[in-house]
This record gives sequence, C-alpha cells and structure tokens, in this order.
Amino acid sequence: MIRCNDVYKSFSGKTVLSGIGFDIGDGEIFGLLGPSGAGKTTLIKILTGQLEFDSGEVSVFDKDVSALSGEDRKNIGIMMDQFGVYERLSCIDNLKIFADIYGVSHDRIKSTLEQVGLKEAGNKPASTLSKGMRARLCLARVFMHAPKLIFLDEPTSGLDPQTMRQIHKIILEKKKEGCTIFLTTHNMEEAHKLCDRVALLNEGVIVENEAPDKICRKYNHQKTIKLHLSSGEDLIIPHESKSAEWIGRLLAAGSIETIHSSEPTLETVFLELTGRKLEEDEACITF
Repeated sequence: MIRCNDVYKSFSGKTVLSGIGFDIGDGEIFGLLGPSGAGKTTLIKILTGQLEFDSGEVSVFDKDVSALSGEDRKNIGIMMDQFGVYERLSCIDNLKIFADIYGVSHDRIKSTLEQVGLKEAGNKPASTLSKGMRARLCLARVFMHAPKLIFLDEPTSGLDPQTMRQIHKIILEKKKEGCTIFLTTHNMEEAHKLCDRVALLNEGVIVENEAPDKICRKYNHQKTIKLHLSSGEDLIIPHESKSAEWIGRLLAAGSIETIHSSEPTLETVFLELTGRKLEEDEACITF
C-alpha cells in the first residue's frame, strides 16, 4: 500500500527527515511514534503528496506519489490537527460540503455520523461541540468517501480516556473493513493497543520498526517477573522455566495478587534508544 525508501527532507538547511524507509501492507495499522517536532506531520504531508521531498522514493497504491491520479486521491482520507471544520455550520452541513467535493451522495451523511457516534448531533453547529465530538466529526469527514488508505495525525491528542476509547473502537472497525491506516501518535499505550507495527522516529531518523510486542521483548534486558503477594511482599524472580514450579505453588496457595513481567513499554524503549522521554508515563505490562 505504501513504500518509502531512503527519504530525506530539509527546511532552510536543517534536515527534518533522514533516510526514512518502510513498507506498509494492505489492511495494516502502522504507527509512527515520536515526540512533537520529530517529523511525523512532515512525513504524512510527503506520503499524501502535499509536500515535495529532497531525495528518495515514495509510492502509494504501487504508484509514485507524484503520479497519483484524482481517482487515487479519492481513496485517501486525511485527519490532521482537526482542520476542515466550519464552525458556523452544523455537523450535517459540514459533511455536505465534503460530500460535494468528493462526489458522494448526501444519503451517506446520516450513516457516517451514526458510525462515529454523532447521530443525535447532526444539527448542532460545530462551534458548540466538545473537543471529543469535534474529533469524531473530523473522523466522519475522513470516512465520508470510504477511502482505502487513511492518515490519522494524533487523532486522540488531548482527549479524555473515555472519548479516546471510543475513537480507538472506530479505528479498529475501519481496519476490519479492510482499510489501511497510518497513525501518528506520542501515546505509547495507544500505539501498543492499535498498531500491527510501529516505527519509532527520533530527530528525523527511524530507530526501530517492528511489532510493538517484538520491540518490547527485544529490549527486555532484565528478564524478571515481579510477584505482588497477598502479604504485601514483592518478589523479583528470574523469568525462566525453573521459576514455573515456584509460581505454581504460590498460585495454588492463593498467595499471588498480581504478576508483572519486566518487559519494557514502548516508552521505556524509546527513552533507552534516544535519551528522550515522550509524554506518557511508563506502565507495567500485566498478564
């Protein structure tokens, strides 16, 4: 679906992207992770043909990105920083504009609003929507023309946990429908939950590119298991086969309250590789 090979981009002599390369297959959710200013939005603009790059190769739908036809572009949906919302217009009228741009029947508007949980808000002006509802309206605009390839640039940034879960559910439903999704985020928990593969981007360079679980296992240097017992005691034991019998006895006795592996999060891996901390706090992997 997307191929990016040795891509470089500079602004005013400063290199923003350096040797970027990856492939994204059909129906995959690919996450590009990194802090603000790492080059995530720049890369989206390159992949969608909004911005020229200095060197390298970029193809979308097995075509050079510069050669995409109008019909190809209709198969791309983009959500970037909640742009494209007209404040004085209702949700329905906002979607009518984009339906007309893409040549889509207005009959799709009601079902699209229902899909993102805005069925009852159709006549509300966009200016009166909460931040979470605005984010869902932006998703509705992206989904209106049923694109095969969707770019979501930090779609849950600044949202409360409940709204975030609702948007995650919508994204996973689009994957089930066969959409390929390119997601940028600095939320490591979100990436771990949603993405088939993630690329860690730091100062314009991809420092890792693999499935989230594989990345975490690769950098699991400690290889220990932490047991929290009902007595209040914490035990740290080796993550190896000979510990299984001991854990089994404790479980049989009802002595274990929680078990955690030492496997790091994407956040801690990123910190190890770059020395830079992302915005989310480290969380334990719980079994």
